[in-house]
Amino acid sequence: MKKEEMGRLQDYMRGVFKVKGLQIKARPQKDDSAEVYIDDEFIGIIYRDDEDEDLCYNFNMAILDFDLEQ
Repeated sequence: MKKEEMGRLQDYMRGVFKVKGLQIKARPQKDDSAEVYIDDEFIGIIYRDDEDEDLCYNFNMAILDFDLEQ
């Protein structure tokens, strides 16, 4: 993903989730996705999907069972 694209996504997600510490960072050797963090904690991956002439983004966040017990 391009830097400006990640910036637009970051601004959008900060507004939707009301989290100023949300950051989107490039993934090494990957150009179709980026990592999503809140402060320094990794929370998921956002994927760029431009197949079928429609551009969209898919956010994937795994929640582990032991995280629910905290």
